[in-house]
Amino acid sequence: MSNNKHIAVIGAGACGLCAAKYLTQSEFDVTIFEIGSQIGGLWCFMNDNGRSSAYRTLHINTSRGVTRFHDLDFDADVQAFPDHNDMHTYLVKYARQFDLERLIRFQSRVTDIRPMFDPKKGEPPRWNVELEIGESEIFDSVIIATGHLSVPLHVPMFRDDFTGEYVHGHDYKDPVPFVGKRICIVGVGNSACDIAGDVCVTSPKCVLVARSGVLILPKLFCGIPFTDITRQIQRRWIPTWFRRKLTAWLTFLVHGSMTKLGFKPLDKRAHVTSNGTIVNDIAYNRVTVKQGIERINGRAIHFDDGTAENFDTLIAATGYLVDLPFLSPEIVPLKGNRLDLYKRMVQPGWPGLYLMGFFNTDTSLNMVYEYQARWIRDIELGEACLPSKAEMEADVAAINHWVEKNYKESPRHTIEEEHVPYIGELKKSLKRMRRSAKRRI
Repeated sequence: MSNNKHIAVIGAGACGLCAAKYLTQSEFDVTIFEIGSQIGGLWCFMNDNGRSSAYRTLHINTSRGVTRFHDLDFDADVQAFPDHNDMHTYLVKYARQFDLERLIRFQSRVTDIRPMFDPKKGEPPRWNVELEIGESEIFDSVIIATGHLSVPLHVPMFRDDFTGEYVHGHDYKDPVPFVGKRICIVGVGNSACDIAGDVCVTSPKCVLVARSGVLILPKLFCGIPFTDITRQIQRRWIPTWFRRKLTAWLTFLVHGSMTKLGFKPLDKRAHVTSNGTIVNDIAYNRVTVKQGIERINGRAIHFDDGTAENFDTLIAATGYLVDLPFLSPEIVPLKGNRLDLYKRMVQPGWPGLYLMGFFNTDTSLNMVYEYQARWIRDIELGEACLPSKAEMEADVAAINHWVEKNYKESPRHTIEEEHVPYIGELKKSLKRMRRSAKRRI
């Protein structure tokens, strides 16, 4: 097969740039569509594309050594845990380093991606990409790299029953507007804990509602970035149970018992949280932990422990929904918040269409993006051949069953992947697909 294909990449964030770099290095003709005027996606604070959930105090949760792409380092003066400015600067540098800026069509909102071929007849993929301005173009393949942290998941009770100020975490940008207010924050993920740390120092009352158990990893251990330590045990030959146990034990040494801090015990796997200040905020009584909300009457929030208090503001850090407004559900159906994609990337039955970056994981996303990009590249080069539709669907069903068995039920965990086994699966599946491609020659 020729690699002179015309490939569209939707999104100029970290994921889209990574995909474009690998494809252009293999001499594909790549066009990147970006709805805003900036490179960087999520990491461009106040991005005019309207999709960034970044706030002024946001730092990445993994260290710079773990966060970087393998072939480009951060500038020498960048802090151990880069903030959104560092990340945006880095991604602009990445685009320039690999000559990707010339590929980007800024302020180009994609409104429709439609197949122009019949896969059942064995026709080669051809995808029509239509823009808001009315222009359209045919591509051999399309990579959707628009992310899944832009459309807020609103819980009706919080949004509709609370009569004070309601803010979703997506719209939180700065702690200044919340000075002096009594604040209830719902959620215990990274954003929720960051926001609590921001606002609690000037709030007469700050409550963090953790409706499920959590493991809050420290940022530092003996002065060393915690992720620099845990990366040493992230090897396929080290059993998952041991990695999890050791991580939990090291966390205990720094933070103590999560239940003594007021959190529920973990009864299933969950996406870990990483925060450097929230434990101290709880210890200093700047933040009070509650385990659930029974009901809301006006500004009065009634908690599961029988207590009730009035609040000025409710901040809902309740997560996000996957959105694919430019794709028909007949092509990629959304089941709740679940995408039934082979290896988190391919909709069985629709060759030439890839959804890249639609996962949550326990490490730097950039690392996993690179493995996904190489996987897609080899398929597009014809060096690897996807399994049959039935085989892919069976694999998807097995993964869904495993997630349902091991993770608590929530929208975010429908796309959860532990990176060590996931990367291992990408490598194994790529070997199989390469062997299949050789047999077809």
